[in-house]
Amino acid sequence: MSPGILEIRLTSFKRMALLIVAIVVAAATVPAIAVGTEIWLLVDTQRMRLDVMQGDQVERSYPNISIGRGGTSADRRRHDDKTPLGEFHIARIANDSHFHRFFGFDYPSLAQADRALQAGVIDTGQFERIRRALAHSRMPPQQTALGGFLGIHGIGAGDPRIHEDFNWTSGCIALTNEQIDDLAHWVRLGMRVVVR
Repeated sequence: MSPGILEIRLTSFKRMALLIVAIVVAAATVPAIAVGTEIWLLVDTQRMRLDVMQGDQVERSYPNISIGRGGTSADRRRHDDKTPLGEFHIARIANDSHFHRFFGFDYPSLAQADRALQAGVIDTGQFERIRRALAHSRMPPQQTALGGFLGIHGIGAGDPRIHEDFNWTSGCIALTNEQIDDLAHWVRLGMRVVVR
């Protein structure tokens, strides 16, 4: 092999080595953004606050929310006025609603439907319809004994003083109209919502 060819190969090798070193150094200095960056909603019914989360960091916080006048429950029933606890997803966005805006949940969850089936609250056919809807990222049936039409909304033309002093909803999470307008910038279909 001639010295000129050897020199070209060594120069190419040095360039490749420098490129690999540069990539490794760059990768080490860039924060990992693929893990823990999901934007999701956390509804804390003890602190009466809704937080927009990015991974485990609070991006925006809305205090003084209202929940169902019946409190909370893991296993809600139609007309009990309780806010269901659990993990849901935004399945409907209505920017023109009686309550100003409405972000509907894919309630009931599969776990809630399964417990209701075991307790005899819903039948096998209703459970299967709920299961199929959730498996296809669709809104599950809303007319079962578990109730439905739950989500996050504003107060519409309601009295802001009542909102400040009482849990007044039939099971939804309520924010002021100003808060729900701000939240609308974050909300997307399929967004995860944890109510605890």
